[in-house]
Amino acid sequence: MTGPLIEIEIGTGPGAGAGGAWLPACAYRDLVPGRGAAVLLDGHQIALFRDRAGEVYAVGNRDPFSGAHVISRGILGSRGAVPVVVSPMYKQAFDLRTGACLDEPSAPGGSPAALPVWRVRLTPPAGPCAGDVAPPTGNAHRPETAPS
Repeated sequence: MTGPLIEIEIGTGPGAGAGGAWLPACAYRDLVPGRGAAVLLDGHQIALFRDRAGEVYAVGNRDPFSGAHVISRGILGSRGAVPVVVSPMYKQAFDLRTGACLDEPSAPGGSPAALPVWRVRLTPPAGPCAGDVAPPTGNAHRPETAPS
């Protein structure tokens, strides 16, 4: 066994209850602590993060202020006890647990300044990942079934 897989619950939507399908995104080891990776699952661009304490977060990859899909390239940090990602575009901080923007309540046009959030779990490896993953190393994703 090479390590756990990260699975993301798809189909529940932001604010909805549990009960969606869990889809494998990537191997836990593919996420470099302190850096993000972009994942495409079921038509959703998701930014995955693993902080230095080992916690994993999944939020929308689209920056609500610029419209660019760049959140996975943001800087991880904290504001007090709140884990955040800072957008690389205009530097707004987003709570990784709730998706809320800590700097501004509204994006341009009056829409809420928040990222969608997905539930994440770790599971034992069960085969190749279903997601399209671009690890921060730039190398192609290695399915869990490949020799290490």
